[in-house]
Amino acid sequence: MSRIRNPRLARLSKPADAQAAERPIAGPRSRRLFARASAVLPGGVNSPVRAWKRLGGEPPTIVRGKGARIEDADGRTYIDYVLSWGPLILGHAHPQVVAAVRAAAGHGLGFGAPTTGETELAELLRSALPSMEKVRLVSSGTEACMSALRLARAATKREIVIKCDGCYHGHSDPLLVAAGSGCATLNTPDSSGVPAAFSATTISIPFNDLVAAERVFAANPGAVAAVIVEPVAGNMGLVLPRPEWLPGLRALCDAHGSVLIFDEVMTGFRVAWGGWQNVCGVRPDLTCLGKVIGGGLPVAAYGGRREIMDLLAPLGGCYQAGTLSGNPVAVAAGLATLKQCAQPGFYEIESTRLTLMLLGFSSLAQEYGLPMQFAQAGLMWGYAFSSTPITDYASAAAADLDRWRTFCRGMLQERIYLAPSPFEAAFWSSAHDRRAVAATLAAAGKVLKRMQSPQ
Repeated sequence: MSRIRNPRLARLSKPADAQAAERPIAGPRSRRLFARASAVLPGGVNSPVRAWKRLGGEPPTIVRGKGARIEDADGRTYIDYVLSWGPLILGHAHPQVVAAVRAAAGHGLGFGAPTTGETELAELLRSALPSMEKVRLVSSGTEACMSALRLARAATKREIVIKCDGCYHGHSDPLLVAAGSGCATLNTPDSSGVPAAFSATTISIPFNDLVAAERVFAANPGAVAAVIVEPVAGNMGLVLPRPEWLPGLRALCDAHGSVLIFDEVMTGFRVAWGGWQNVCGVRPDLTCLGKVIGGGLPVAAYGGRREIMDLLAPLGGCYQAGTLSGNPVAVAAGLATLKQCAQPGFYEIESTRLTLMLLGFSSLAQEYGLPMQFAQAGLMWGYAFSSTPITDYASAAAADLDRWRTFCRGMLQERIYLAPSPFEAAFWSSAHDRRAVAATLAAAGKVLKRMQSPQ
């Protein structure tokens, strides 16, 4: 016979870490606001990962941000490592960015006509990324990747596209095949509503697997239009490329007359000035950018070799258009952000600061006997509860997701805002100072101590 009959006493008898894992993270006002949103928005959100399906419970409703911190509707302040999923490399509400937005808005919110700002941004992108000989501005990373693929098919007059398991290139129909990010978070690697004929033109292979890429090319001679790849994968956690991976893809595309597309929507201007192609030395035919180049507002771009880009309308027959493309207010935010990133030593200083924080994380994991993997690419980082390195989607999915959930909920309860998905990268900003790092590591120490393995 059980000695505990009172359900309330039974709840209190659970270990401290179990009790903490069950406590709501969102405060009462946030929960009421989420219920209100759920009556008019599918799942209460406008992007699926915000719904916290893997994490459980309701998300806090955010009302403001400043520097490295955000505040929710209940007045709770968090140190933020999501940073609007990457764009806010300078932190929230950076004074120069806010001033640029206000000034641009004072001249008009949009014209649907040429402006000097969009030309200036395109020139800056070309100077930072020589592979982008010509540039087309759009409004989202999805739009950039979708348009780049259409252009690659127009250039090659072929249909098949190779992508990688767990790499997310936006939600256009042909690319929702073995996607990571929100699709993985929802346990739905493919989306309903995508015609089989669309997905049939996409072949997905493991990230970092050159042999698999070679087999696809061999099985489809003269039929592969493009390879699209995140040079550093950021939608299955953070996965670094093996040294031979990107040069190998470049060689395969050259040998078979296919277009190599780097999706640097996430890595562009976040891992280094320009992007990962400036780190690895591999020059793609087309590049997709977003996030940081908009400074928190919706700006994206794709660009590449002149002869390919000149196939776009109005010069060529490959059509793509956008009423809000090159919006002057959004472009102003992007230019103001990039001008700060261009300051001497910016990436070296901030990358070193992030490295020191991750060394602190690693020491804590070792102290408490928890197998954790940490990865860093410039000002992006990731972690996973695994005893073996994360090299592709299969190894990311094999990590201990129960431990991730306990850790992430614990950190949120300690007011450290991490992505509510084990398949998302984390981000660093220049606003993350020593106090933020000290508070983050103190919180991690508390949570990991509660989780520590028995000795």
